[in-house]
Amino acid sequence: MKKIEFDKMHGLGNDYVYLTCMDNVPEHLSELAVAISDRHFGVGGDGLVVITRSDIADFRMIMFNNDGSEAQMCGNASRCIGRLVYEKGLTDKHEFTLETKAGIKEIRLNFEDGKLKDVSVNMGKPITEGRLVPVVEGETEDGLTVHNLVIDGRPMKVHAVGMGNPHGVIFEEVDEEFFMKNGRVLEHHEIWPEKANIEFIKVVGPHEIKMRVWERGTGETLACGTGACASAVASMLTGRTQNDVKVKMRGGELKISLNEKGEVIMTGEAVHVAKGEYYWEN
Repeated sequence: MKKIEFDKMHGLGNDYVYLTCMDNVPEHLSELAVAISDRHFGVGGDGLVVITRSDIADFRMIMFNNDGSEAQMCGNASRCIGRLVYEKGLTDKHEFTLETKAGIKEIRLNFEDGKLKDVSVNMGKPITEGRLVPVVEGETEDGLTVHNLVIDGRPMKVHAVGMGNPHGVIFEEVDEEFFMKNGRVLEHHEIWPEKANIEFIKVVGPHEIKMRVWERGTGETLACGTGACASAVASMLTGRTQNDVKVKMRGGELKISLNEKGEVIMTGEAVHVAKGEYYWEN
């Protein structure tokens, strides 16, 4: 039986178990992710995040969903990593870089009256070319690949946006039954070569949207950082909002904006919940 030290953190209720392994990364991370993420027999979370050394950035993130599939990127997890490495004394910098499978992200810690208020992540430029999202070839509207699908007898337009992982943004509100029945259907739809995160959006005003998310490999989560970014980008490009947007989710809200370089800046909370030891039989 192995004893593994962990931290539990969440960003707007999107919770992960974090392992800080600057020297020795555990083996069999996919199996560990499934076990430690179990909400009845493990610590519980939407997945597992490992923080380790990087040859090309200040830190490196390795992450798995709670079904054991490896993820490319998570905005909420990136913000939590920013807070965690600072609190653990692994850096004294307020701006540093994080290596992910979706490229290097820039992290900025924001302070108010000497206390850490929130964390910003430069998520880079959104991916709008369909083959790079990736999504199969479809129609092009407002610079985005769109697909007109019929799901459970209901027509809906899906806007494809890449934020290091693929997203399908749908400007419709759906009821609980439709969401729970068809979230996985949309995630696994044949238009997505690598499956996709699915976001349902209500535009509240030029600077605010509401979002409900079905995450690839996880199911419904209370929040999704890359999903908030993708939804904001789709809202901006289709003229539904301005270039600075509050994205309200079940777990809270994120601030999303485009800078002068066309890069997506995400700002929001990062909450440290607990720390402890997990005992794993492997």
